[in-house]
Amino acid sequence: MIWYEDVFSILLATFLGAAIGLERELSGKSAGLRTNLLICLGAAIFTIISKRMTVGDGSTTRIAAQIVTGVGFLGAGALIQDRRGVHGLTTAATIWLVASIGMACGAGFKELAVISTLITIIVLAGLAKLAKPLERYATKHKTRHSLYDEDFTEKDRREAEE
Repeated sequence: MIWYEDVFSILLATFLGAAIGLERELSGKSAGLRTNLLICLGAAIFTIISKRMTVGDGSTTRIAAQIVTGVGFLGAGALIQDRRGVHGLTTAATIWLVASIGMACGAGFKELAVISTLITIIVLAGLAKLAKPLERYATKHKTRHSLYDEDFTEKDRREAEE
């Protein structure tokens, strides 16, 4: 039997995941519309299943804990490390956050899910505009006090010692 509240939760998770995914898609990120929508929807469905499976003394947190772990694995797959550093951290964090929004939908915390989605879109779209100027400022004003500061690379140390 399908409960109408569950159908609404699934539709809300689909809409909210799509909203965040659309922003990522328009930003040209690899985890875009479909990925974020499916993660949000899947987390909502798993949460609903968890609620329905545990009647009485059962723990609803078991499946929730596994959602967090599984989505963490997906996020780790979005990370790329190269010589210039680690890339994809925002994508990994977004994947993790979208799962939490799906869980909120599935658990019936609809207001929390909507507010979290709005804040997420503001952060992703709004702060992206600040990222480049902040990066330029940090590069221009970076000071190093010691060869063993964490931002020194081995190449920097060799050049400074010569």
